[in-house]
Amino acid sequence: MATELPVPAWKTTRRPPAARPALSRDVIVDTALKLLDADGLDGVSMRRVADELGTGPASLYAHVANKEELLDLLLDRVLHEVELPEPDPKRWQDQLRELGHQLHQVFARHRDIAVVALATVPSAPNALRVAECMFGIMLAGGVPVNVAALALDRFSLYVAGDAYEGSLYDRQRIASGLAEGEFERRHIRQVQDFFEKLPADQFPLIVKHVAALAEAGGEERFEFGLDMMVRSLATHVPKRR
Repeated sequence: MATELPVPAWKTTRRPPAARPALSRDVIVDTALKLLDADGLDGVSMRRVADELGTGPASLYAHVANKEELLDLLLDRVLHEVELPEPDPKRWQDQLRELGHQLHQVFARHRDIAVVALATVPSAPNALRVAECMFGIMLAGGVPVNVAALALDRFSLYVAGDAYEGSLYDRQRIASGLAEGEFERRHIRQVQDFFEKLPADQFPLIVKHVAALAEAGGEERFEFGLDMMVRSLATHVPKRR
């Protein structure tokens, strides 16, 4: 391959534009995912994706119907990162916890994507794959079908809701300009200070137990809620005689 020659200082020239990637649904979703990870959902629009690809928004509509479909495709793309186990009747509770942690971590890696999972019925391949696995784990553990059907919805809502709250918290941290640890310590101090200043005659229990109310971090709180749901679900499994 010939080496590119330098441009003489006494000549005006224009370098040829860089080749644009061929547009496809995958290329569009890849680009949208980069914007999501960098700027959250506020940074994802058909226009911004088009700008990143060096084209106009109209050219995207040949591959993606609208922003709503783009967000659905984004959610399905990140759910591909979830590794699904073969349901094991002996480990069904542990498998539910592990799957909950995986989903939570995937949502956390991709900023605000958890909000897309809220109020959304699984319809894309990877979302359906996750739902099928979760349902299968509960049924393998002996959870009645009607209970498992309700739990499938509630379990997904808890994980996505907690992850979305975490993304809102992270947005506040970014806006503060503080490092993660410093922001968390400041936040805890502010919460404790507020609770401690409440009138003790009106809120005696809150004032008395400030430390217990404020000490747990986000991960510990998520773990507690996840475990509480799984333990509760186990009470619906018929006892074997």
